Amino acid sequence: MSNLFSLIGNTPLLDLSDLSDNPAVQIFGKLEGQNPGGSVKDRAALSMILGAWERGDLDGGKSIVEATSGNTGIAMAMIAAKLRIPITLIMPENSTPERVGTMKAYGAKVMLTPSDKTIEYSRELAQEMEDSGEGYIQLNQFANPDNWKAHYRTTGPEIWRDTDGEITHFVSSMGTTGTITGTGRYLREQSDTVQIIGVQPTDGSSIPGIRRWSPEFVPKIYDDSVVHRKIDVSTDEAVATMRTLAREAGVFAGMSSGGSTAAALRLAEEIDEGLIVCIICDRGDRYLSSELY
Repeated sequence: MSNLFSLIGNTPLLDLSDLSDNPAVQIFGKLEGQNPGGSVKDRAALSMILGAWERGDLDGGKSIVEATSGNTGIAMAMIAAKLRIPITLIMPENSTPERVGTMKAYGAKVMLTPSDKTIEYSRELAQEMEDSGEGYIQLNQFANPDNWKAHYRTTGPEIWRDTDGEITHFVSSMGTTGTITGTGRYLREQSDTVQIIGVQPTDGSSIPGIRRWSPEFVPKIYDDSVVHRKIDVSTDEAVATMRTLAREAGVFAGMSSGGSTAAALRLAEEIDEGLIVCIICDRGDRYLSSELY
């Protein structure tokens, strides 16, 4: 018998090698959509909320306020509901109705900000609410070490275990950068040769869940020394690979998963042999209204 929190993590690796033309390279996708909240963000959200809870940061009836582009907000709303913590989530108004509706279903209050001001403005507003003295606390996924530590404790060890230590390349989209920082740090401690590959959008591309941050907004938890290389992926490439995942591999996921898989496939063309693991960040059902499919 399991409780909600015990269901977070230990997600499966799915063999995606037949999407590549290089028979000497294995590609596996880590299916983070199998988490109860439907994304990789369940891990960080649990770590950050429990960390705040244990430190007493939420004492006195404080409410959580957080800026999010979607998946972190859903994960936080789910966990806050279980712990009976009030939560307000701030996100750009062009977020899909599925994401907004899911947060509200968990009982979260949702505030939408102008889409042209991007998630960076949502972050500024969350900071203003925390500073207002009205009982809000911001977990700040972009600066909270409990974010990357979740992946150091869970995602990294799971990948190392499930590949029998044979992983040669780890590929992750870069948003808050918690996944790549924590997982990459763990894997590099296990092997001197494993390569950590970050995925970011090409200039002018917009891919939900993957960011090319303005210098002043680069997440404070990001550790560039962990990452060996960055691969830029365009919107078109991310969408095309996302559709390939659904139609040829039976994996229904979002654009950031298309981005990480596209980078993994490109990498497979470059190397002679190896075992690549890429993060399949979430499920595709929260993007249906966007007409991506």
